[in-house]
Amino acid sequence: MNKLETEEKIIEMLKTVYDPEIPVNVYDLGLIYKIDLADNGEVAIDMTLTAPNCPAADFIMEDVRQRIESIEGIRAATINLVFEPEWDKDMMSEEAKLELGFM
Repeated sequence: MNKLETEEKIIEMLKTVYDPEIPVNVYDLGLIYKIDLADNGEVAIDMTLTAPNCPAADFIMEDVRQRIESIEGIRAATINLVFEPEWDKDMMSEEAKLELGFM
């Protein structure tokens, strides 16, 4: 699998991770800021949460890590929790905004 295919698999996998309180995946919510895939199969992901005090933060981050590491060719995943820039609803995909009634 080449780097582009692996990055597409990472995005597909991110779309299977949900905040337990919101019926939209973390990718479409706009919570994923950066995906950095190294040639050695290590991936670093910068992500945020809808709120800094999210009670499900550890659960969501561990879910992301485990799912990414399950992808063929990925040796390790590092999930970095960042709060800059601060998340807001404009970062959501059109589908997410529709799903949550922001349109």
